[in-house]
Amino acid sequence: MRSDLPLPAWLSQVLVAFILEFDNEFEHQAPHRTTLYGSTPGSIHAPWLVSMVMWSKFLRFIPDTSISVAELQRLTAMDRKSADVWLPRLWKWWGYIDIAWPAAASKRIPPQAVIRLTPGGQKAVAVWRPLTDAIEERWMKGFGQKEVENLKNALFEIHRRLDPDLPDHLPILGYGLVTDPKKWTGEAKLSFETLPALLSKVLLAFAIEFESRSQISIAIYANILCLMDDRGVNMPDLLRQSGISKEAAAAALSFLKKNDCIVTLTNPDGKQTKLIALSEKGQRLQHNSRELMHSLEDSWRTRFGEDTIGSLRKVLESFVGDGTPDGSPLFRRLKPHAGNWRAFAPQPEAIPRYPMILHRGGFPDGA
Repeated sequence: MRSDLPLPAWLSQVLVAFILEFDNEFEHQAPHRTTLYGSTPGSIHAPWLVSMVMWSKFLRFIPDTSISVAELQRLTAMDRKSADVWLPRLWKWWGYIDIAWPAAASKRIPPQAVIRLTPGGQKAVAVWRPLTDAIEERWMKGFGQKEVENLKNALFEIHRRLDPDLPDHLPILGYGLVTDPKKWTGEAKLSFETLPALLSKVLLAFAIEFESRSQISIAIYANILCLMDDRGVNMPDLLRQSGISKEAAAAALSFLKKNDCIVTLTNPDGKQTKLIALSEKGQRLQHNSRELMHSLEDSWRTRFGEDTIGSLRKVLESFVGDGTPDGSPLFRRLKPHAGNWRAFAPQPEAIPRYPMILHRGGFPDGA
């Protein structure tokens, strides 16, 4: 990581590292199943493994007893269209909840339907509930209590002047990997005092400002577009440099190709691997996006104060280091438990510069 990288890149790396450590510990403690790596021994009917955002966005609002669909929608600000998408996933696909309603009702899940946690969902929630505080306590021991408190104080100086309706977690990215800029009005929120909530609110506020003036999402720019040039890069190198999953990179590249921002080149080394390069339009988009990113950070320095932004960058840089596996303190926290699925996957060489939270399960690298 270079010191001239924009503020969202630093915020993102710290937030992604926290979520990955949270997810690794949840996977270690809670019975679960995965698509490629099997299930926890003796738990073939356990819920499908998901990331922290599914807890933050949905499952933390479901009590141990029951809740109606209408009440869950009220608490989460989930509209009817979203409910039609996510409730079947949490129920039939992933196995965290059961939903019941009168047989005479329509096939569409009605507002009066009753939601209950499955036995596997109850075990998952019991692990999730104390986990944010537990990971934050680990960070205080690992980085130092003063350093973590300095980071939270710097974030709070910005947070207290932001839109109070911003959620305390990042949303799942939409079409074009955009951040939905609508207002969130759910009544129940996590404490803004938690580190991931503060990081999420500040990062989300910047992302919304960027995307309101940009032709491309901050996720595509930060993780893909800013790493490319007109000479070309192969997919393995792009994945290595970005730290995002192959599926997330493919979604970003598909959007860029559809908008004539990238071209495919023959490898000059004679290798069969094709190179992905920016077209002239892509180069202009990259330039404009870079200028916008730095312009917005300058406006934040005016809005929140040079000292406030400078202090935040300084403390973030102490956590991130140079962003490499050997030079970033964050990487020491990302080692998965021996049985976790990430222990069998290639180890990352970078942490995403913006969370790639997709519908696949909400993992921050798009896995």
